[in-house]
Amino acid sequence: MKEARAIEAKKELGEMYKNIFNKIKERIAQFRAIGESKDDRRIFMELAFCLLTPASKAKNAWETIKLLNETGLLYNGNEREIANYLNTVRFKNNKAKNIVLARSFFYKNREFDFSLLFDRFDNNEIGFREWIVNNIRGMAYKEATHFLRNIGKSGDLCILDRHILRNLKYYNVITELPSSPTKFRYLTIERAMQEFSRLVDIPVTHLDLLLWYKETGEIFK
Repeated sequence: MKEARAIEAKKELGEMYKNIFNKIKERIAQFRAIGESKDDRRIFMELAFCLLTPASKAKNAWETIKLLNETGLLYNGNEREIANYLNTVRFKNNKAKNIVLARSFFYKNREFDFSLLFDRFDNNEIGFREWIVNNIRGMAYKEATHFLRNIGKSGDLCILDRHILRNLKYYNVITELPSSPTKFRYLTIERAMQEFSRLVDIPVTHLDLLLWYKETGEIFK
């Protein structure tokens, strides 16, 4: 990234960051509270939400998860029953299967339990993400990082969704938009975003929400 572009980015993003800093800080605190709550059903809602987001609008995915939670199908529905509620997201049958399979990892004796996993990967977000990618069907690096961010456990890991990637290209952090990045490519871009975060003096978790706001005009999840 050229020095002049870095200075421009720091000025442009810095002004925006100052205006919405308190909102970002509040949202980050909300994410952290979910992870610290020991409310395993609430945590599973975030996992299921991230399973629905690929190739779909985040707001549609979250509204769907709220409906599945209200009906109880998120916790006891079969693939067909869950798929009937996924009409606003793409690949609904595949994603319904992913939710049921993910549920089987954490739903024991009619209750969810994330405690063993949280203890195993305490302060080890890299290892936590690798475990998710390797064990939860439908979770690649973006989705796994998204889940960890939404429960306050992502550290400096980056959610490289299309909004973020477009902005990284705009600020010359990357030269092209990857269509479907490999692990190597994802981690390479992640390191570049972490360096960009240091250059503009905005923490990675805040920068993610800031760039989302820059694209959409709101701070969501």
